[in-house]
Amino acid sequence: MCGIHGIYRFDGLSVEPGLLSAMGDRTRHRGPDDEGSHLDGPCGIAMRRLSIIDLAGGHQPLSNADGSLWLVCNGEIYNYRELRRELQEKGYRFKTGSDCEVLIHLYDAEGDAFIQRLNGMFDFALWDARRHRLLIGRDRLGVKPLYVLHDWQRLAFASEAKALLALPGISAELDREVLADYLHLGYVAAPGCIFKGIRKLPPATLLAVEAGQVREWRYWRLPDRCTPGVSESEWCDRVRLQLDESVRMQMVSDVPIGAFLSGGVDSSAVVGLMARHSEQPIRTYAIGFAGGEAEALYNELPYARRVAELFATEHREILVRPDVVSLLPKLLWHMDEPLSDTAFITTFLVSEFAREDVKVILSGVGGDELFGGYRRYLGGHYARRYRKLPAWLRSLAGLAAARLPADRHAGLLNRLRLAKGFIASAGMSADERYRSYLQVLDRQAVAALLIQPPGHASDPLTRAFAAAGNDDELNRMFAVDAETQLPDDLLLLTDKMSMAVSLECRVPLLDHQLVELAAAIPASVKVRDGRLKSLLKLALTDLLPDDILNRQKRGFGTPMGAWLKRELAPLLRRLLAPAVVDARGLFHSALVARLIADHDANRIDGTDILLALLNLEVWSRIYLDRRDPADVAEELRSYVA
Repeated sequence: MCGIHGIYRFDGLSVEPGLLSAMGDRTRHRGPDDEGSHLDGPCGIAMRRLSIIDLAGGHQPLSNADGSLWLVCNGEIYNYRELRRELQEKGYRFKTGSDCEVLIHLYDAEGDAFIQRLNGMFDFALWDARRHRLLIGRDRLGVKPLYVLHDWQRLAFASEAKALLALPGISAELDREVLADYLHLGYVAAPGCIFKGIRKLPPATLLAVEAGQVREWRYWRLPDRCTPGVSESEWCDRVRLQLDESVRMQMVSDVPIGAFLSGGVDSSAVVGLMARHSEQPIRTYAIGFAGGEAEALYNELPYARRVAELFATEHREILVRPDVVSLLPKLLWHMDEPLSDTAFITTFLVSEFAREDVKVILSGVGGDELFGGYRRYLGGHYARRYRKLPAWLRSLAGLAAARLPADRHAGLLNRLRLAKGFIASAGMSADERYRSYLQVLDRQAVAALLIQPPGHASDPLTRAFAAAGNDDELNRMFAVDAETQLPDDLLLLTDKMSMAVSLECRVPLLDHQLVELAAAIPASVKVRDGRLKSLLKLALTDLLPDDILNRQKRGFGTPMGAWLKRELAPLLRRLLAPAVVDARGLFHSALVARLIADHDANRIDGTDILLALLNLEVWSRIYLDRRDPADVAEELRSYVA
């Protein structure tokens, strides 16, 4: 695990060593244990290392015997031992015990097709000196991020966008073309990036630079058809077997390892399977919030404690009332890009807590996407029933729903919020209904909010739906998630927030073989009779008790909407004051003020859009105004003093 970066110059001039050092300094937190670089004329590749496997001998860049191939790699290759044995039988000699060294010899043996043999989370850069060719790539699901800058002079890449801002002639500018997408979804989907001139390399993508030409191609996609004729019991056996194997493979480490534990089905399954593959107690970490009713909705400590006792883990938990005002500037600097998902705060806090003991952590991220764990996956199921009601009754329900109050942090108001959203979308097509569940602000409202509306017609969800190509409605939604929210929201924040404290986070539920298996399971089996995760729960009945398998689902985030009405209200009003909004020149301040008023009055649950706007302003002060995060934090604290 580390951060990688590099430069390829199209003019043939040599890369300056100082530039690679400057890029590495920006991402020191990703790899505090070691650093290294290799320069060969117009190409330079480098890394910052967090030592996980082969602590003494795994220094990067790695090379082959004659020095014709050089590699930097961020992540872990979980099947490296099997690949290593195979390559040794073919005569390849290894210099180190590093998992990443297999990439060099596998590339030498199989060319670009080597990527199909890898099981892992990774981004890498490989310099082929024989061909003067640079090859960079990203893992199938996009667990590890990779940013690219391509202009007339050079192509540069880095694990974090801030490293590219260290290059001469590059300054932080807002890309207004992706701003609408950010407001629509609450994050920026690949290949977009909030920084003008920088883009994300999409998941499952390779990019090659050779003879001054750049070529980019996709090497993997989700299966787009379900497998018919398989019984429910057979699917259960296949899922359980592959899940067990995925967890076992991802436990490989030469340093202490632990697991995040929320007490939900996914994290509990990971912990239970880890316990079966370990002779020592598993170390588990959980987080809860202190406070009133809103905080209690996000406090899952009793469930986590139940699972910890069941598997006799070395369990630690932390009850927090986070200083969000002080945290936001620091965390948004680490994130590179603003977002509206409050899970980035929770993930940082529990990562910081776990890093006191371990260097590697396993997470249950991805289980909801694979096995149908979100309420939004049931939209079609209930819409079909709703449409059987008389038209007059549906019309009356629509009029009433428009007037319902909404607040996700209060029990009754949250149920009304869900009902309001469902009734408003029940008559839509499947794709548009799903968009209505995912969006932070609809496209018409975004266009009205922006002073300069976007000039493009398509957006990330439109592209993802067009590429999904699946007749099974649930798996079509899974395919869209795998192209958008999963890599560019959940996995991005997981990577950035864990690496902010130099912690490697692994996601065994996103092992690509398990993902391919899940994508082949029909919705009628995966979510039987409208029961979320019904197949996964059935597959885990001998591992987890009923009170964990059937507990009510809660999100891994914070009660931010409630805080914006209470202790963070002064911060919201100062950061989004009409004078501040007008000075920034992006939004119509009167509409921003209306969003705040509607949220306060429970006319809408504006948590996501208000946090998107607030975080964008904090991000702007750090990156666009070029201010130190600590200085911005001090200013924000003065707003709520």
